[in-house]
Amino acid sequence: MKIALLGASGRVGSIIMESALEDGHHVQAVVRNTEKIKSKHPNLSLIEGNVLNEKDLDYCFSKCDAVISGLGTDKNDVLSRSMPGILNSMRRNNITRIITIGTAGILQARETPSLYRFQTNESKRRSTSAAEDHLRMYLMLKSSELNWTIVCPTYLPDGERIGVYRTEKEMLPENGKSISIFDTAEFAFSLIHNEDSYRNRIGISY
Repeated sequence: MKIALLGASGRVGSIIMESALEDGHHVQAVVRNTEKIKSKHPNLSLIEGNVLNEKDLDYCFSKCDAVISGLGTDKNDVLSRSMPGILNSMRRNNITRIITIGTAGILQARETPSLYRFQTNESKRRSTSAAEDHLRMYLMLKSSELNWTIVCPTYLPDGERIGVYRTEKEMLPENGKSISIFDTAEFAFSLIHNEDSYRNRIGISY
């Protein structure tokens, strides 16, 4: 496959990039600073650009089969601000599959399923701004016609690759406390052809 990757220089995105290349796929990644990517793999094409620029996205998405986004949130709401352009570019390039990394905060609360976790005491974070950015992204994907999946990790330390973890659609696995960046990336990448994951948020934790 040819995979368009966003957030390739990030903690989870960089591992997804390595996994895809090791698996024999071609990766086209748009990054703000290509010097941050040390890989010289022959199947890797780096595009210096901005995810808020649809021309850069079009160049990255050209002839790709799927999009994977490891973009994180920031104080400028990059997730929700970039998503309209990502959706537009996917449509122009006839791509229907997208996997993104979200946050457990936008899963439904186990005790109060009518609320998102970040709206209840199930979430320990004092600030909700990051979760709200993720939520806006989710709602845009939900209202689209695309085959999206949002992988929603809880506390995300670097950790190590354990390979054994729990997942649950729409909620965080019960008493889930943490999940490493390696296992999060591995799980997200494994869903590339998984139709059962289409149009779902999936919580992941140990």
